[in-house]
Amino acid sequence: MRVLITGGAGFIGSHLCDQYLAAGDAVLCIDNFITGSERNIAHLAANRAFQLIRHDISKPIVPEGAIDLILHFASPASPIDYLKFPIQTLKVGSLGTLNALGIAKAKKAKFLLASTSEVYGDPHVHPQVESYWGHVNPVGPRGVYDEAKRFAEAMTMAYHRAHGVDTRIVRIFNTFGPRMRLADGRAIPAFISQALRGEPLTAFGDGKQTRSFCYVDDLVEGIMRLAASDYHDPVNIGNPEEFTILELAEQVLHATGSKSRIVFQSLPQDDPKQRQPDISLARRLLKWEPTMRLQEGLPKTVAWFRQAMMLENVKPTHG
Repeated sequence: MRVLITGGAGFIGSHLCDQYLAAGDAVLCIDNFITGSERNIAHLAANRAFQLIRHDISKPIVPEGAIDLILHFASPASPIDYLKFPIQTLKVGSLGTLNALGIAKAKKAKFLLASTSEVYGDPHVHPQVESYWGHVNPVGPRGVYDEAKRFAEAMTMAYHRAHGVDTRIVRIFNTFGPRMRLADGRAIPAFISQALRGEPLTAFGDGKQTRSFCYVDDLVEGIMRLAASDYHDPVNIGNPEEFTILELAEQVLHATGSKSRIVFQSLPQDDPKQRQPDISLARRLLKWEPTMRLQEGLPKTVAWFRQAMMLENVKPTHG
């Protein structure tokens, strides 16, 4: 196949580039590097099956040649990013999705949308199942991301129903692993960076809100299985093992060997209190479930963060 990956220089997108190339496919990566990193794909530059186009998918583009599969992963994905780039986040979820679907229609390609557990908002249903419509504040600061993804899902289904585009939708829950940015702002990158610098770990609220963390290799495997399926409605992909933020902080302190203390700040507006995927559908449909627990994935992630900090001339105080 020839696979087009928008946001292919991002955290998850770059891992998808690796795995499709490893499977023998050609990969076309489109990224404007607003949050992606050239470092994530630098090792692919010499691969003749890999092509990079620096472009904002929110603006029209018609790539040359045949395309068999499109993975639309372009979007700021962490609160620190979509609060900094609210208009760009809305544009890539709306215009970017429209443009990517237009390419899929023109090339008769399969299309997979990277949606998010944030479409469930601050949920009243726990764990979250695909049939739940969510509890989202459309005008709050997080609405720019939540509603962009909800609109993207609606647009994807419209193209499927009106134009017969062969679509899939993955709802991604919290993911971690190598290539996350030091200043990503999400819990695991923030805690690891703070722990390695010997700084206090900043927990929001009382730290009792929960998240479920899926290692990136498991996530990519689930996405690739979904892409190869014939299922069109949304599918949750994530790890159903649930942790409080305080439990996560303790795990990070253990993995880093840091003696940092945990401090508390006020909870951001509309921050979800609970997050846990129901993956019954993925188990049944894709024969998929995660294999790596948080305790196993954290040391791999910490090792990558130590190396990344050295490259950025930020010396870790632990390790």
